Amino acid sequence: MDIELACELPRVRAMVGPEGPQRPPLVTPGEIITHDTSFMRGHGTYMENNTQVASVAGYITRVNRLITVTPLRQVYQGAIGDTIVGRITKVQNNRWKVDVNSRLDAELRLVNIQLPGGEQRRSSLEDERGMRGLLREGDLVCVEVQKISNDGGLRLAARSSKFGKLSQGTLLGVSPSLIVQDKQRMHDLPCGARVVFGANGYVYVSPTVPEEQASTYTVNFEEVPVDVRKTIGRLRNCIKLLAHHTIMISPTSVMTAYDISIEQEFEIRDMLKPDVMQDVAIATVQAMNE
Repeated sequence: MDIELACELPRVRAMVGPEGPQRPPLVTPGEIITHDTSFMRGHGTYMENNTQVASVAGYITRVNRLITVTPLRQVYQGAIGDTIVGRITKVQNNRWKVDVNSRLDAELRLVNIQLPGGEQRRSSLEDERGMRGLLREGDLVCVEVQKISNDGGLRLAARSSKFGKLSQGTLLGVSPSLIVQDKQRMHDLPCGARVVFGANGYVYVSPTVPEEQASTYTVNFEEVPVDVRKTIGRLRNCIKLLAHHTIMISPTSVMTAYDISIEQEFEIRDMLKPDVMQDVAIATVQAMNE
């Protein structure tokens, strides 16, 4: 009987290269990072007997003399200025509660949204009564983190035309640690779809819409063409397989996986089969490393 180690399998060997896998500086809780006391302690670390120790499982990041450990899996904590995607869970007086993939529901106040038509005015009692006409339970929104409360709750805002209610499309959730940090979160991809890479791990894929229609609070019920639906479905499956293989998710990696899936003529319905997912993931890593 012939037995092969996993690292000797052709697919894995092609992914890691001839010199073996490129191992990132991963640590586990309690593992010593450094004995050098000149380094500053960052998130995910603590000091014990003049030694810096990891408090979470993740990879080490050094910025000058600051050492942090970024968890491989984490609950979204939020940062001011983050663009995120959320789902309305409750409508209350002057505010909406929003599920943002965090331990607490976030808060979006009526005074912190741009009213329909781009009107810059104070919200009135009539606006408060018509809140369900703007956003109701189950609606998806693209918002910005405005403030973080002492208890960790997030205060949201949607004051510019690029934020607001999301219309037709599909939502999927991945680990926030897999989303590449980028100032620009909304991308119109060359394949003909718009993707919002929420910093909280919620990714929204939708048809490309004109800029003037992006922030309306009405739902577009026009039929989406079949070719656009196929594009959205293929993009969704590309993001799913990247997340399954712990590959960082960005416009570049998604489009690379998308192009490879077309070149190799994989059907959309087959892209979530384990062997197809692995083939596309390995080819994506190879293409991005060239």
